[in-house]
This record gives sequence, structure tokens and C-alpha cells, in this order.
Amino acid sequence: MEVLQLLISGISLGCVYGLIALGFVIIYKATEMVNFAQGDIMMLGAYAAITYINIAGMPFFWGVLAAVATMAVFGIVVERVALRRMIGEPPFAVLMITVGLGFIFRAAAGAIWGNEPRTIASPLTGGVLRLDDVTIGYENLAVMAGTAVLCSGLYLFFRFSRLGIAMQATSQNQLAAYYVGIPVTRIVSIVWALSAAIAAIAGILVAPVSLIDPSVGFVGIKAFAAAIVGGFGSLPGAIVGGLIVGIAEQFAGLYGPAGSADITAYALLLVMLFVRPEGLFATLQRKKV
Repeated sequence: MEVLQLLISGISLGCVYGLIALGFVIIYKATEMVNFAQGDIMMLGAYAAITYINIAGMPFFWGVLAAVATMAVFGIVVERVALRRMIGEPPFAVLMITVGLGFIFRAAAGAIWGNEPRTIASPLTGGVLRLDDVTIGYENLAVMAGTAVLCSGLYLFFRFSRLGIAMQATSQNQLAAYYVGIPVTRIVSIVWALSAAIAAIAGILVAPVSLIDPSVGFVGIKAFAAAIVGGFGSLPGAIVGGLIVGIAEQFAGLYGPAGSADITAYALLLVMLFVRPEGLFATLQRKKV
């Protein structure tokens, strides 16, 4: 039963990593930029929900919607103000811009909300589901269910909607997409909005489970490792990589030496880079011209 309990906890944690990794992958596929501020955007999304729900007193559901919408707009602003002018610049320069943005976001969060850990007043807080000797918190079930619903929605969006198909075309070849009439710059802004909204959902899902403070954005580094493990150009790979990292961390924390859980993600990253650099789902080179 202990193994099953660890597995459930690992799946819940892995879903959070996977959602943040989805943001990495979506932005990279559309713009070939790596956004190292993705974890910090997740942190801001959690704080936005705390502001609407805990401080402003909005009902939980409407507070969540308001936080996700706010972060979608925030993603557009970040892309237009800081990233659009970096188009055509060396990838390392873009990477350093996003690293710098992460520092700014953490400092701003500390100045606005303080550095004391906070949580979201969720209607699921404290509820548990008991199956024999296995105990599952309702918050963990919400994380897993929310991830499944979001992934299903993204699949349908990219598979059947005109906007989703336009995003895929832009990710394959921006110049060709422009020539066939797709508004590439607008699509890129929407991609950043979608990525920020997904990060906000990840933050909202994890806030009732784990306390939120400005440093929680560093979880984005583990999510980046998960994206590499799954295959940096693959949306399913992001979720699978997140699950692998989350489950491995839980088992390493119990059965490994002290502190091994904290380095598990990076160890998996190194192993994957040595064994299969393209990740489990290799799609980076499958671009159509």
C-alpha cells in the first residue's frame, strides 16, 4: 500500500510538472524561444488566484476564472513588451531575457504579496478519499482530474479548431504561415497567452496542496527537465516527462539517501541527454517546409 500511496503522490506532483512543461513546449514550438520564466508565471498565477479568492472574497470558481484570464492577458503583455523585439536575436540572448524576467517576477511578487507562504482557500481543502489503506486528498484528485481535462481540451483545440490549426502551422514554419495569410504575430501573442493561462492553472491546482511563496517558481527548472525527458517538441511528452519526474522524486525521497528527491529531476535529465537526447517523444526535427 505504501508503494501505491507514493505512486498517487508522484502522479499528482508529476501533473504539475507536466502542466508547466506544456507551457515550455507550446512557446518553443511556435517561436523557438525557451521561456525560463515559466515557473515564475505559474507562481504569479497562484498569487492572482489568492488575490481574487482570499483577499477580494470572490467565489472560488469565479476567482479561478479571473486569475486565468488575468494571466492570459499578462502573457500577451510580456510577449509584446519584452519578447517581440527579441525576434531574430541569438537564442542565448532570448534565454537570458527570460531568466531576467524570472528574477523580476519573483522580486515583484515579494514586494506585492510578501515572502510569507500562502495558500488558496479551496472548497476541497481537508477532504480525503480512503481506499483501504490508501488515502487520497481531494486536492490531489483535483490536480489529476484538472490535468486530464486540460490535456483533453488542448488536444481537441489543436486538432479541430481553426485557431489551433493556425498555431500548429505557425510552429511548423512561420514564414510559410505568413504567406498563406495567417497573422503570425497575433498567433504568437495568443501562444504566450495560452502558455501563461496553463501555468496559472498549474499554480492554482498546486496552491491548496503546497504553500505558495515567491521562490516556488523555481519548480520551473524541474518542469524544464521533464520537458527534456519527454521530448521538448512534444505536448504528450511534456505530460509523460512530468509524470516520470514526479513519480521518481517520490520514490527517491523514500528509498534513496537524504536529499536524493531534490536531485532526481536533474539526474533524469542527465541520463536522458546521454541516452536519448531527443527525449522519449522525438518530434523536434519533424518540421514541414
